[in-house]
Amino acid sequence: MSHSVFEEVVQHYFSFFEGHKAHRCEWDRGPMPEAIPEFHVLRFEPGPRIGLWTYCSVGASSITHEDAGKLEFLIHSEREDPRLVELLTMVAYFHRSTRLGLGHTLTIGEPWLPGSSCDYFLISLPYPSGPEIEICHLQDGQDHAHVHWLLPITKAERDFKAANDVEALEQAFEEHKIEFWKIDRRSVI
Repeated sequence: MSHSVFEEVVQHYFSFFEGHKAHRCEWDRGPMPEAIPEFHVLRFEPGPRIGLWTYCSVGASSITHEDAGKLEFLIHSEREDPRLVELLTMVAYFHRSTRLGLGHTLTIGEPWLPGSSCDYFLISLPYPSGPEIEICHLQDGQDHAHVHWLLPITKAERDFKAANDVEALEQAFEEHKIEFWKIDRRSVI
């Protein structure tokens, strides 16, 4: 991924989150600094676009898989937490060896944040942010990356998705009007 492409991803986020204070964050532990040295996370404070903390990957789209598009990831939270930088870095690194995409789930192995029963992510369209953030145009519009949302879910919700499908799980979320940003939200299943 050329330096200018990293800049295009950053510009996409800054344009979308205009009016939000932003901070560049890096997770310097683990293998990612060596694998993709330019990889980082932008942390946007609550603001006019969305009243949540939003963490966005910059550099995951440098990972390519045959017959797959370029991806970046974001997470929303009701509070600031460096753990979210770690999680985005972990997901992007995992994406290097295992192609991730819409509807996939992955285990975190522990609660996404302390006090949560959600220990999986569902890779989803970025519904809370709206469609404008989803497509990040790169290289003069000749290429693009998709920005996908990492939605924290419980094991029961993950098992329900596996037994049914992602649409059934999303319908359950809609019916229960989940407050996805709540760290202590209860499972809908």
